[in-house]
This record gives sequence, structure tokens and C-alpha cells, in this order.
Amino acid sequence: MVESSLKEVDRGVIEAAQSMGASTWEIVWKVYLKEARTSLIVNATIATGTILGYSAMAGTVGGGGLGDIAIRYGYYRYQVDIMIVTVIILVLLVQLFQSIGMLISRKMDKRRID
Repeated sequence: MVESSLKEVDRGVIEAAQSMGASTWEIVWKVYLKEARTSLIVNATIATGTILGYSAMAGTVGGGGLGDIAIRYGYYRYQVDIMIVTVIILVLLVQLFQSIGMLISRKMDKRRID
């Protein structure tokens, strides 16, 4: 995901920085990361949601966490209320991370005109 974000940076901007005498570190810090930050934040948000989902799935096979609680107490003990609560918590966590990540990326997007 990081590689695809960095590949989105316009080659002309990098060449312009090189022609103005920027060092390699200046190009990385001031051009690549500054130009790709919105895409990096969006990709980090997607990765966070994916990791949360995978950790819940790992919990169903003994990895611990919310998935383990849902399986152990909700499914095996037939306590539907615990199962529903854990699923709702997982959905809310994913929505919370998604909303925060998209809000930050919108605020940092220099292409957006308000």
C-alpha cells in the first residue's frame, strides 16, 4: 500500500526538486511524503480496518480478543446477547477508525478546495 501511494506522486514534481538541488533526504521528506500523505492516510485507515477484521477472525480460532469472546461466550454458551454486543462493538470500532481516518485525510488533502 505504501508503494502504491508513493508511485502516485507525479514524476515532474520529483524532477523539479532534483533540478533545484534538493538532496535525496529532502526529496523523500519534503516531496514524496508530503505529496503522498493523503493516500498514505487512506491506506493506513484501510489497513487498520482490515487488521481489526482479521484479529476478530483469528479470535474465532483461538487467537483471543473480541472474536474469542463472541465464540466462547456467545456461540458456545448460546448467549445471543453477548454475540450481538461483540459484533456491534466490532462494527462500531471499524466505523470509528474509518471515519477518523477519512476526516484526517480530507483535512490534509491539498487538492481539495473549500
